[in-house]
Amino acid sequence: MPAESRTPAPRVLVTGVGGPSGVCLLKALAERPVTLLAGDIDPYAAGLYLVGPKQRVILPHGDDPGFPEILLAVCERDAIDVLIPTVDSELIPLASCRARFEQAGVRLVLAPLATLEACLDKWALHARCHGRVRTPETVLVDEAFDPSSAPLPAIVKPRVGSGSRGIHRVEHVGELEFLKRDGRLLVQELLPGAEYSLDVLATGSGRVIAVVPRERLKIDSGIAVTGRTRHDERLERIGREVAELIGLTGVANVQVKGDVHGEPALLEVNPRFPGTMALTVASGPDMPWLCVAEAMGEEMPQELLPFADVAMVRFFQELFLSYEEIARLQRDVVLPAEVSA
Repeated sequence: MPAESRTPAPRVLVTGVGGPSGVCLLKALAERPVTLLAGDIDPYAAGLYLVGPKQRVILPHGDDPGFPEILLAVCERDAIDVLIPTVDSELIPLASCRARFEQAGVRLVLAPLATLEACLDKWALHARCHGRVRTPETVLVDEAFDPSSAPLPAIVKPRVGSGSRGIHRVEHVGELEFLKRDGRLLVQELLPGAEYSLDVLATGSGRVIAVVPRERLKIDSGIAVTGRTRHDERLERIGREVAELIGLTGVANVQVKGDVHGEPALLEVNPRFPGTMALTVASGPDMPWLCVAEAMGEEMPQELLPFADVAMVRFFQELFLSYEEIARLQRDVVLPAEVSA
């Protein structure tokens, strides 16, 4: 673990703090020698109120054409040292502008552009990893799609997307006949086994220094509310191999699921901090702090980091404040028309 710096605390901006990933990061870094700032599109985002009023930022949507420019201006105005995006739509726009942020003295905790493109396109990820790790049988729904060639039962999912949006199960060939053949959908072998999330940390040079498998024991709205870390060499090996295949730096969440024989197969890779990072931190490897420390020039551990087998349950927690704090942020909301003007 790198030593905590005695120089002035780096200023760290975390985006997407209305979601579990952003909140987990803020909580994980709260006791570290950093000054935290929180950004989101929504003045109601809970994570905004985990930092002081002067450390809250309202941002445009990540897919707005003006997003990188506005965020760069925010970073320059607020003297940000380290920027950690947690929203999928923000990742590629920011990676495409990495050089401009670095010229402004802002270090991005973000994988390379080529890695992001491979991960956020599930068909590209399948092509990258097929034959190297176990992947489910997958067919692209394009003009050449033959419904009779698809594995059944199967899962139909968007080629690009996050969470469980647009995913449904099909049982019969006839259900596949009506799919739009524009290359935006995949038909994938149904994996009935246990689901695992592998939190992987790689250094800036691509050396994997931590793989922590998590079993998702109970899911609510796509988020694990009960889980545990567990040692499993098969899962840890998949995490390392996938990270090397995609050229990972920083943190990614590798999702796998067991097939009919219990063999874990790769589902997808989320190239950002996951919403259950708190469990991984509790098990030992403090991935958020390690990423910030490396961004600030600290050396990373040379050996694979150990972790403990621990379990987690989640519950709601309230934070009470003056409504004026929310109203003040409502006045700062960035509208798309303002961004493109």
